[in-house]
Amino acid sequence: MKRYRLRRLVTLIVLLLMVAVPFANGHFDAPSFMLTEPSTNDGRSTAALLAELPVKGRAPKTGYERAQFGNGWDSSLGCDTRNRVLARDLTVVRIDTECRVISGSLADPYTGKTIAFLRGATTSEAVQIDHVVALSNAWQTGAQGLPYERRVLFGNDPLNLLAVDGAANQQKADGDAATWLPPNRPFRCQYVDRQVRVKQKYALWVTPAERDAIRRVLARC
Repeated sequence: MKRYRLRRLVTLIVLLLMVAVPFANGHFDAPSFMLTEPSTNDGRSTAALLAELPVKGRAPKTGYERAQFGNGWDSSLGCDTRNRVLARDLTVVRIDTECRVISGSLADPYTGKTIAFLRGATTSEAVQIDHVVALSNAWQTGAQGLPYERRVLFGNDPLNLLAVDGAANQQKADGDAATWLPPNRPFRCQYVDRQVRVKQKYALWVTPAERDAIRRVLARC
């Protein structure tokens, strides 16, 4: 317990030091070390990685629930995953002493719009954290065969997470590339690249329609 309290105190002190100088100017840009993405770039193209993914139909959704990927966002690093992603993806970020992002500006990759984020019961949903490969999609393309601990990593992996427009995220739901692509066309290449790299990392498969849709996007990249 004492060790946990000490770790939390150190986290809060670091955060206060991070915000002290920028706040003196009324402005705070979150540093990149708030959340980093593990590199999965081994030199191979997205098309080459896609060609290596197994191609199968979707497995039944039987047994799927959000808790299969962990009980909410992981907070073992002091700040929960949602707030770490917000701190990474937003600019002009303000963070309180509880490690919560309370405001910022999002250049939304899905719509191309700029969204002002303000934490609150009626405002937070304007910016949501999307699983680029949706949890339900992952469950039906191999994740149900992964150990629980691996699924928790999947649900909190920064490679698979983006802060995005809430309405676009709701529209996407659990769709794959065959059923939904970002309205912001210039971002589609990056979007399918992330999907392919996430699926490769966690040994998931793609459906024939999903593979063909990704190929069509890549042909225009």
